[in-house]
Parts: sequence; C-alpha cells; structure tokens
Amino acid sequence: MRTAWKRGIVAALLIAIAIPAVAEDKVMVYPKVTRDIVVSNLMNGLAAQNKGLKESAAFMLGEEKATRAVVPLMQMLRSEQEESSRIVAALSLCRIGEPRGVYAVKQAAKYDASERVRTLCAWFYNQYVQPGSFEFVAVTPAAPVEYGSR
Repeated sequence: MRTAWKRGIVAALLIAIAIPAVAEDKVMVYPKVTRDIVVSNLMNGLAAQNKGLKESAAFMLGEEKATRAVVPLMQMLRSEQEESSRIVAALSLCRIGEPRGVYAVKQAAKYDASERVRTLCAWFYNQYVQPGSFEFVAVTPAAPVEYGSR
C-alpha cells in the first residue's frame, strides 16, 4: 500500500512537471499605444454624457495639446450649462494655444454670463497666452474661487 502511494505521488509530480513543458507559450500582442490613439479616446470621452468623464477628457486634451480638439472645446466653452465644464474647456484651449481657441477664451473673459468663468478665463489667458493682457486679474484678484460651490 505504501508503494502505491509513492507511485501515485511520483506520477502526479511527473504530470505536474510535464504539462507546462509541453504547453505552448502564447504571447499576447497588444497594439502600440500612440498619441493618436490616446487623443481619439479622449475625443470620445469629450462626447460623453458623463460630466466627470467629459471634464477629465477636456483637461487631458489640453495637457496633450491636441489641436484636433479645439473646435469641440470651443463648443464646450460656448454652450455648456455647468461653469466647471466651461472653465476646464477654457484652460485646455489656452494650454493648446491654437489661435481660434485662444480667441474664444478671450471673448469668454469679456462676455460670459458667469463672473467666475469670466475671471478664470482672463486669468488663464493672462497665464498661458499673453502675460499682462488682463492686468486687472493679476493685480486685483477677485475673491478666492471656491471649487465645488455654486
């Protein structure tokens, strides 16, 4: 009986060792992640209905300086109801630096209905595009902006 146990254990060990040696190695090949793929995915996020996803995608498009996103970001700056969405769009447009987007931010700094959006658009323009263009923002800052409050 003892030898039967020993033979069983040895057989199990041999099988455990033999199976990985015989099995094929399958290597998963993933496509190379390129900037174009990243920007395409962020553009899809910009078209989402989820506010958080939309704002995060807008911010990252500004970080990537994706000129392809200028028109959708201008539309976001012009037509979004949420102040936070318009602010993120303005920041991204200034970071991208494309003339059409920068002009839209300059116009929002003058004519947006929200004082908070106007002030931050002017500050972004002053910081990223043309320092000294909106001196009133740099010299006399408005009350601190409270994020998350209305």
